[in-house]
Amino acid sequence: MHRRLAIFTHKIFINTKPIPTTTATGTTFLYTQSNPLNPRTNGLAFFRLLSFTPVHRRAPDPDDPSNLMKEDGVSVCSQMWIENFREPDRILSNLTAYLRRFELWVLAYQKVCADDMGAYMPRSAIQRSALEDLLALKNAVLDNRFKWGARLDFFIKSPKDKTEYQSLSKRKIKAILTTTQPAAFQDKIVQEVLFMILEPIYEARFSQKSFAFRPGRNAHTVLKVIRRNFAGYLWYMRGDLSTVLDGMKVGLVISALMRDVRDKKVIDLIKTALTTPVITSRVEEPKKKTKRKYQKKRVLAEDEPKPDPYWLDTFFGFAPEEAEKVPSWGHCGILSPLLANICLDELDRWMEGKIKEFYRPSKSDVIWNSPEGEAEQGNTSWPEFVPTSGPDKTRKMDYVRHGGHILIGMRGPRADAATLRKQLIEFVDQKYMLKLDNESLPIEHITKGIMFLDHVLCRRVVYPTLRYTATGGKIISEKGVGTLLSVTASLKQCIKQFRKLNFLKGDRDPDPQPCFRMFHATQAHTNAQMNKFLSTMVEWYRYADNRKKIVNFCSYIIRGSLAKLYAAKYKLRSRAKVYKIGSRNLSRPLKEKKGSSPDYHNLLRMGLAESIDGLQYTRMSHVPETDYTPFPSNWIPDHEKALLEYIRLDDPKTLEDQRFTMREQGLVSPQDYISMLVWNYKRNAISMDQLSLIKSGGNKAEREQRLLLGSDRDSYDQRSKEEEEHEEEFDVAEI
Repeated sequence: MHRRLAIFTHKIFINTKPIPTTTATGTTFLYTQSNPLNPRTNGLAFFRLLSFTPVHRRAPDPDDPSNLMKEDGVSVCSQMWIENFREPDRILSNLTAYLRRFELWVLAYQKVCADDMGAYMPRSAIQRSALEDLLALKNAVLDNRFKWGARLDFFIKSPKDKTEYQSLSKRKIKAILTTTQPAAFQDKIVQEVLFMILEPIYEARFSQKSFAFRPGRNAHTVLKVIRRNFAGYLWYMRGDLSTVLDGMKVGLVISALMRDVRDKKVIDLIKTALTTPVITSRVEEPKKKTKRKYQKKRVLAEDEPKPDPYWLDTFFGFAPEEAEKVPSWGHCGILSPLLANICLDELDRWMEGKIKEFYRPSKSDVIWNSPEGEAEQGNTSWPEFVPTSGPDKTRKMDYVRHGGHILIGMRGPRADAATLRKQLIEFVDQKYMLKLDNESLPIEHITKGIMFLDHVLCRRVVYPTLRYTATGGKIISEKGVGTLLSVTASLKQCIKQFRKLNFLKGDRDPDPQPCFRMFHATQAHTNAQMNKFLSTMVEWYRYADNRKKIVNFCSYIIRGSLAKLYAAKYKLRSRAKVYKIGSRNLSRPLKEKKGSSPDYHNLLRMGLAESIDGLQYTRMSHVPETDYTPFPSNWIPDHEKALLEYIRLDDPKTLEDQRFTMREQGLVSPQDYISMLVWNYKRNAISMDQLSLIKSGGNKAEREQRLLLGSDRDSYDQRSKEEEEHEEEFDVAEI
């Protein structure tokens, strides 16, 4: 047997020839059969090839930037939010470690590309050349080689920027260097990285009294807070600090930033962004309007984002004065609103201290009578109601800030409001070097109506029936007197905004004007654009007491404007003819010539006509009701709730407290119940209902003993009964 195997292997090696192969360790030789037509020998060679060839993975390219991404950028940001909300008062001195994380730079690149190109770019779609340029930008920032506001020399360019700057003429280069240009693509990436690092740090520290330029907070949140917390205040003080948003001295910004951040690299980056001059061209005087010839519609490029639609552009014109201005400081870009909130946070903290000092509770007050001023009593389903009965009043004050505009409500004498105004003027002058006077901080009574965010705050007196139980159990019903804070949309301000957008003229009797910007659009497209605008207006006035009235007025203006437009476009002469042919909501098609409308339903069924949606909210009954959902007193956004809940559950002390509470109350967790059930079944091979034992009386030790020994007792009782029956049968048989 051994002799035959040796001869067989000898013949195989004689009929083979070496084939050199190159591996990671050098050059090796594999042997194969000389006869390629023999299937048996070819199969054996293939078997040897699989058996003896070493398997080597491709070595990773050390120059590939994607190897630097050890983690997802979103998880890195999430970890920063968790760490800062877990320890919000610590001073941070090592933020450069986050600047070195390449994951944050890739995430910032994706965000800026989405804003620049109008489409999100997944990480797998980023080319290697872009990653190499992004790595070069990161190294330049860390090595102090990055300069803000570059016009010709870039480390990285936008994917849609195809300009060859080396081949530009001198005239074009001079125009780029001397005229106003949008922020460079690489500047936006650095701003985004700094924003992702600084935002979680200061969001954990900001006051709950500021609502502008912050995630989860907006103008609607301010209106809900005012309706919830400002009921019962008599004196109101409005302040305009919007000049702070135009710009502040660099030293003041850096000193405010260094209260919590001591990292030299980050501070220097922001300081150079503030001090580097921004090149702006001189604004030329507008030329006289000349009648221009017909121009063809411009075709957008493939990677060019679409401009804002008409309805959105129109709604932006309705922005209230308090939300209209967005800060833009130097080359900071999206960092500017965050830096403005950092600077104004000192004012918020100062006002919080004044609120605590001003609070003087009165025991006879029904609502505000706790010593701390936080716990409030009364009807939770109607928290805006403030009783006015009683000789003594609790002195109380509240404050909100939206951007550079502040609103202070006070319950007390006007002299206290005047004293606070004087202190506020001194504080603003000292901290922000801003000169204010009494006219810029007017003190107004609630009966005059307070304008804030295009809504008027006024007082409404109500007389509800109060029922309570007197001595002896007798129920007494009597009329009470109280006040509600009414938040109504300003019709005067709405007319002003429509006039600014050229939708109407006149004040006392507003007359709609034709909307000629939609002259070349179809009726279906025009109606769809205006419906989107009206839907947005309905949402904007969601918390106004006169929501139905104000939205119906907006619908009247839009409907009249479109009717005049269609009358001019289709030569129908008057709005009455437009309404007669197109119906009240302009949902039927209009013909260019005189006559009735075509059989629209037949054309629509055959697919020969475009579906036309009628204008919404043409009747007041179609407008939804005002949202009066109760607002909690200590409200925080949902993302902060999730963060705080995660931190609480991640703390081992929370688990120990829960276990201690369960032991104290004698509760059994579902896990312990299942484990006891399994243990009992394994021990006695009989499943029993342990929940009935838990519900029975006795202390914890007795219940545990029943849980573990209950089935043994049952089996013992059963065996004793069987023995007794057997003995009785034996006695009967003997008899």
